[in-house]
Amino acid sequence: MRGAHPRVVLGLHRSRHERRLLTGALQLGVTSIDTSTNYFGFRSHTVLAREAGDLLPRFAVSTKVGYFPGPEQVEHSLDPVLLYEAVEHAARNLGREPDLVFLHNPEHSLRDAVDGGRVALAKACAALDDVTSKGLCGAWGVASWNPSPLVDLVDPTAPKPSVLMARAGLLVGAKTLDAVEALAAAWDLDRSRMWGMSPFGGSTGDPVWDHIDPRVFLRDGDGFSRVQAVFRASYCLPRVGTVAVGTDDPAHLGELLDALAAEPDERTIHEYRALLRERLTGQPA
Repeated sequence: MRGAHPRVVLGLHRSRHERRLLTGALQLGVTSIDTSTNYFGFRSHTVLAREAGDLLPRFAVSTKVGYFPGPEQVEHSLDPVLLYEAVEHAARNLGREPDLVFLHNPEHSLRDAVDGGRVALAKACAALDDVTSKGLCGAWGVASWNPSPLVDLVDPTAPKPSVLMARAGLLVGAKTLDAVEALAAAWDLDRSRMWGMSPFGGSTGDPVWDHIDPRVFLRDGDGFSRVQAVFRASYCLPRVGTVAVGTDDPAHLGELLDALAAEPDERTIHEYRALLRERLTGQPA
């Protein structure tokens, strides 16, 4: 059994929620899992409790609230009452209070907010701050797939999240990277409280990884695979302390853990960021 790896979280977005995956993660030293109310057809919490309820106390469990089953399609809401109830249901269905609850993709509802979104976001943050203070979860954060709309909506007088999770990796554009960093500054979050997600942009089998060699982003990349290089570089784009990554194969998870021994080439990453910004603005960085 390896030592603990707090810098890696096992994400369950596309997972089959099999017990063998959780036992394999523990054997590798991965002791954090991330799920959401809407994962696995809105059954993630109950399936986890049924299949591995005895294992859950050994994990730090994070989940997300914001999506709800509707009569015809999935609905999104920042209604404080619904968010509060969603956290209550999460704790009940998991059989324990989550260690961390994320406000899930708040930008989804803020696009249609009549007040421009600032008040709605502040109220949603206050709701999660309230459930945390009442002991229904250990802490709260914000998980955003498209953080750019949030930057101008942060109310400095509203409660601040303790963690921000956003896309990370070589396929993330300059606009998103800049937005993540702006939000981190607005909420006074350092790298240790920043999480990355979707480091492969959806799949390690994406054809893009056959056309580029991401090992150029490592100081000594010859000893690592392309998949490992992509994963290691994701901690730098943007700078995050933890990455949530999904897999149903413990062996693949172990391969990614081995990548943490690699040292990123900061100069190459800086040059890559400059190229991304130049492509966005049309001006040399």
